[in-house]
Amino acid sequence: MNTRERLFIVGILAAIILLVASDLFSDYGEGAAWWHLLVEAGVAAIALVGILVLLRGQFERKRNLAAAHARAEFLQIEAQEWKAQSQKYTQGLVQAIHEQMERWKLSAAEREVAFLLLKGLSLKEVAQVRQTTEKTARVQATAIYEKSGLAGRSELSAFFLEDMFGGQTHINDQ
Repeated sequence: MNTRERLFIVGILAAIILLVASDLFSDYGEGAAWWHLLVEAGVAAIALVGILVLLRGQFERKRNLAAAHARAEFLQIEAQEWKAQSQKYTQGLVQAIHEQMERWKLSAAEREVAFLLLKGLSLKEVAQVRQTTEKTARVQATAIYEKSGLAGRSELSAFFLEDMFGGQTHINDQ
């Protein structure tokens, strides 16, 4: 239920409370039976509870949304800091990968495909990025694996990334 719908329902419930309250005073002045007044007061109380529940839900949604925005901003800042801190290392790694691809004698197109594969793109996504067919991307990937002597995407990734982690197999390894 969106905010507009919640406010509409709150308005209806508030109108019910006002009408019931008006009727309650009128009936009281006319000497209506106590059980009749009690029923009408119960209806007004139920409508009031409905308003409180709707408003509480609205405030909770706003609070959760604000917390989510704050978390997103924090993560964005953290990502920017990570990029800034790791840039000198990634530039060196990119250069080393380029040099290895040159040793494998990959064409410019094959190097581009290899980098996209290393980024984790599927062959379909590689084709879309490069504005070619999926068959062309597959042929280029096969050429990369043949020239490098690697069996596939996993070995290509492992070739460049495995030594970055040394012997570490767990996060807590030092």
